[in-house]
Formats: sequence, structure tokens, C-alpha cells
Amino acid sequence: MAPLLCCVGIAALLASSLACPRSCVCSVKKNGRLLAECAYRELQEVPAGLSPNVTILTLSANRIGSLRATSFSEVPEVQSLWLGYNQISAVEAGAFAHLVHLKNLDLSHNKMLDFPWKDLRNLSGLQILKMNNNRLAALPRGAFHSLKDLRSLWLNDNELTTLAEGTFDHLPSLSQLQIFNNPFDCSCKVFWLKKWTENTSVSITKGGSILCAAPGRLKGRAVTDIPDHFCVAPSVQLTYLSNLDNTVMYDGLTLTLHCSVAGNPLPEIRWKIQTSSRSTEINGPNVARDGDVQPPRHAKQSQERFLVFKNGTMAIPNFSKEDEGIYTCLAVNDVGTREVSVNVALAGSENPANDLLRNAPQASHLGGRSCYKGDDLDPSGAGEKLVIVYHVPREARSRAGVVPQACLGTLLLTLGLALRC
Repeated sequence: MAPLLCCVGIAALLASSLACPRSCVCSVKKNGRLLAECAYRELQEVPAGLSPNVTILTLSANRIGSLRATSFSEVPEVQSLWLGYNQISAVEAGAFAHLVHLKNLDLSHNKMLDFPWKDLRNLSGLQILKMNNNRLAALPRGAFHSLKDLRSLWLNDNELTTLAEGTFDHLPSLSQLQIFNNPFDCSCKVFWLKKWTENTSVSITKGGSILCAAPGRLKGRAVTDIPDHFCVAPSVQLTYLSNLDNTVMYDGLTLTLHCSVAGNPLPEIRWKIQTSSRSTEINGPNVARDGDVQPPRHAKQSQERFLVFKNGTMAIPNFSKEDEGIYTCLAVNDVGTREVSVNVALAGSENPANDLLRNAPQASHLGGRSCYKGDDLDPSGAGEKLVIVYHVPREARSRAGVVPQACLGTLLLTLGLALRC
């Protein structure tokens, strides 16, 4: 009786493991993996009733139009999932997120405009990903960053016009990439791809077919043929100026910083200001041609404190202790970003260089340098750049019979050099 019950139990177990929808054919492979073959069945959705032990699920060449978050909840052990040649246009977030054992995923030859890219974060064991022949128009920068085992990535024959720099970073196992037959806009945003293909060991199939669709002067040329002189990384230089002249003097001081940039395309100028009480970012000029301050929409009122002009100049009227901090100019174009910073402080005495030397004994003193000349603050120079702004009030200088003035100086701590007016 016991042997009979044992046989019945084994039969029941096998029957459970081979649970199979009518539209599929299920079998156990020699390696012990359970295959559910559901291809060419005119299916409009993923069939229900699949065994939870399925490791290979073939749903190719059906009429599946969408995937729900629960479409594969019955097959958490699946390792190979074939969905090519369907009509999939929509994929709900979470559809693949729980398939942590997945190694092969084929979504080629569908109609996907987008994809729940966050689902890939859990698929660290994925080795082959086919998304070719769809309608994908964009990829997030970090879409594939968690796929440390990915060996083969197919993105050809989509609608990709650009790729964010770093798209294929963090893929140490990648050996094959297909991105041909996409309408790339060969602006400088894809210049990094030219450099990457020149240096990578990844096999890029049909590399000559990675062609530019725009701009007109490059249409039909390979991405790898983008001329180097078309795209030049930004360079940036920061100088400081005072608002002094020999006729009109004010107790208040306007600090003026000027940011000069170069590159191709011409970089945009952005500013970051970090003081003890606030952090401010200004992405473009906020002073109109007529002199009116026009802060960007939704900007904080604190931005009105800093006047940014189209020519790269920033002015801070009535500079005070509250405005002390780090002022950073950023040059940004499609090739990259460069920045340079200056630490601006306000001294309270008539001879701040002496005060600074007392506070920083490692610095040495050098006098006689005019404060009216803009001094280069090139970031390649050694030492920390510290602009010292000091203003002598009108009353104090008048008592001494001296025309009131305000001065700018520079302290290079690492070089041990202090400049004063």
C-alpha cells in the first residue's frame, strides 16, 4: 500500500509541475528545465495556467498587444522569455520586475514606443536583451546600468535620434551591441558615441550602418565620421572687476565677476552661488536689454540679488557679508561641462591683507598690485582662488583726506601670495 501511495504522490507532483494551458505544449528538457511552447497560437494575451516551475517560455509570433504588471506572475522562475514578433505597444511598470532569474529576454519586432526601464534594475543576471525593430525614440541614461552580466544588446531599427553619454557604461560583460538603422541626429550630443566606438572592445555589428539622419551636412555619413572640429568641449575663464572710477564713489560696493567661455557649439553660461545661508543656481541671464531684472519662472526671490547679463557678467550690488561664499561659473554645451570657482570674502579693515596674513601665517605679502585690473582666475592655476573684497566707508576715508574707494584683492593660499591695493 505504501509503494502505491508513493507512486500516486509522485504522479501528482509531476502533473502539478507540468500544468499547461491548452494553447501551449509543455515538456521537460534533458537538462531538467520545464519548457512552455506557446508560439504561433494567435494568442492576444499571456495565457493563464502556466506552471510556476516554467523556466523557458516561448510566446513568439502571436498577437499579444500589451503586457500587464501581472502577466508573468505565474512564472517567477522563468530564465528565458521569448516575445518577439508580436504587436506589443504597451508594457505596464512591474511586468518584468519580479523575474529575477531572467537571462534571456526577447522583445524584438513589436511596436513599443516606451518601456518601464526601472524593471531592469532587478534583472542583474540578464545576459541577452533584444529590443530591436520597435519604435523606441529615447533611452534613459542609466537604463542598463544594473545589467552587469549583459553580453548582447540589440537596439537596432528603432527611432533613436540620440543617446545620452554613458548609456553603455557599467556594462562590464557587454561584448555585442547593435544600434544600426536608427535616425541619429549627429549634433554634438552624440559626439561621445564616435569617441566611444573608437576605443571600445565591444563588437558593434554593422558599424558602417550607424548613420546620421541629421543635420543636412552630415546626412548619410557614419556617426564615426563626425569631424572633430565640429564639436569642441567647453573652456571657461573667470575674472573679477570692481565698479570703481575716479569720479563717482559710493559707500556700497558692486562686485562684478565676468565669465568667458569658448567651445563648439558655443557653451551656455550658468552660475552656482553657495553662501552660508543659501544655495542659488541661475541658468541663464536674468537682466533684459533695458536693464529690468527678469528672474526665470518659479525662481526664488534670492536670485534677484544676483544680476546676470547675457555677455557672461554677474553683478552683486551692495556686496555684504551675507554674500560671501563660493561663486562658480559653468560652461555647458553638448560635448560636456567645465567650471571654475572663486571664493569671495569681505574684509572689514582698511588693510585686509595684514589681517589675512595674521590669520594665515603661511601666506606671504606682496604689495603694489593695482586692484582695477581684472585678474585671471584660470582653474588650471595652482592654489585656492580667494577674492578679498574690502570697502573703506566714506566717513573713515574722508577724515584722512583720502578719496573713498573700494578695492579687490586676491589671496592664493597654496602659493603663499597675497595681493592688496
